[in-house]
Amino acid sequence: MEVLSSSFLLLERVTIGSLQHLVPISFAILFASFLIIYSNRKLTRRQQELALHYFGILVSLVVFSFHIYHMVLGNYDFKTDLPLYLCSLMALIIPIFTYYRKYWMYELLLFWIIAGTSQGVITPDIAEGFPVFDYFRYWVVHLGLLIVIFYATFVFDMRPKLWSVFKSLLALQVYVIVMMLLNYVVNANYSYLNHKPESASVLDYLGEWPWYLIQAQLLLIPYFLVIYLCFQIGKKPKSVI
Repeated sequence: MEVLSSSFLLLERVTIGSLQHLVPISFAILFASFLIIYSNRKLTRRQQELALHYFGILVSLVVFSFHIYHMVLGNYDFKTDLPLYLCSLMALIIPIFTYYRKYWMYELLLFWIIAGTSQGVITPDIAEGFPVFDYFRYWVVHLGLLIVIFYATFVFDMRPKLWSVFKSLLALQVYVIVMMLLNYVVNANYSYLNHKPESASVLDYLGEWPWYLIQAQLLLIPYFLVIYLCFQIGKKPKSVI
């Protein structure tokens, strides 16, 4: 019975291509498609705004609850566990965007979310699988942020401009500098700025520290441009009248 229970719980590190990897992604795609289609067809503008904001609050609450939970347990390490990784930080503050829906916020978040979460979705860094709290937090953060930004795009018809690419890159440099200073002060490795993550990631294809930081920054320029171009496909041309 004990062996059966441990095999069911699947507490080992989540691997690429496993059910624990593919099932949450499949569910998120189905949920996002339904939510966006239903909102466009059935909801009023006010209902659409509330749907996005309530979902943003849900994502933020999961992150907040996770950190409170571990603080209560007494196994919280401020050198590794603070919500300062870009995805966790965005998830914590995403209700600000879902409430105000300011375009300049959308400009920054679009590129940060897609570039940041796509790597986490493709190569998950989850030490223990279902049903550990961190497993759910990880997927709610990464997939939830994507749902928020796609909802804003396809329900509120927001689209990035070419200048948005460079604004987002510039703002990202500010975040990197702040994190590097914090890592130095507390001897941490937030956002993997001091060394690569233990799990497989796209950083494995880059050089060693500090070269992978420079290479990653350079790669972001064409990556952000590709994201920008993807969001221009199917965009309705402005009337000349």
